Amino acid sequence: MTESKSGWRHVSIQKTGRVALVRYDREDGVNALSLQGIRELTEAAEWIRADHDIFSVALVGSERAFSAGRDLKDPEMDARRNAPLLHRRYAAGAGARLCKAWEDLEQFTACGIEGFAIGGGLALAVSLDYRIAGKSAHFRAPEAALGLSMSWGSIPRIVNLVGPARAKQILIHANARIDAEAALSWGLIQDIVADGDTAAAAIRAAEKAAEIPPVAARMIKRAVNAYANALSDAVVHMDTDQVMLAESGYDHLEAVDAFLAKREATFTGS
Repeated sequence: MTESKSGWRHVSIQKTGRVALVRYDREDGVNALSLQGIRELTEAAEWIRADHDIFSVALVGSERAFSAGRDLKDPEMDARRNAPLLHRRYAAGAGARLCKAWEDLEQFTACGIEGFAIGGGLALAVSLDYRIAGKSAHFRAPEAALGLSMSWGSIPRIVNLVGPARAKQILIHANARIDAEAALSWGLIQDIVADGDTAAAAIRAAEKAAEIPPVAARMIKRAVNAYANALSDAVVHMDTDQVMLAESGYDHLEAVDAFLAKREATFTGS
């Protein structure tokens, strides 16, 4: 039996048996994460958490892209730039709350990645349990090139997957694309399938997890996460504030302006 849930602008949930398929699609080709989209995906995770009949979840983007990351042109974010610091800080923490909500789900989570997962899209993907990419998919973490530190609580998650040396390579070589084969060999993803097949593959991975007694599966997931993330809070408790600090610098403003104008940026350390 299939049951659908919607009501959000960019997110839909379809339940088939004990598996939920969550799709994020802005129908814009790049699937950037606006504040509206981030809220909807966070609410979707909270809704799934409360449904004890869901044993596992598959999260996918559009047919062309998982996500290009934070929407730098989001008018809602622009409207908040002159708000009080407390309001701006809450808005800046939206991505971290999103990834934490998905990481903390007791259900097994699989992610199907078409096209690319960039920046915040990569941060969301690594907060799930299992990642499957299309053969032509690529990954990138451009934050450092934009004058920012990687945030959303993602640095410990990336280190846990690929180790410290590869994590620094991914994050500091910020403009370098990582293709699916490299991502697989590094441990950033767990499987590669033909382009266009990632949603079906993520559903299969979720169905396989749903065959396991759910209490045992949830206890195992929680134990693994507790061990892997034992020091995570100590590492990332300030990452939202670090991003806000970096956003106040000249290099970030120059990087964003150069990105939008499609020109070379000049950085001064300011």
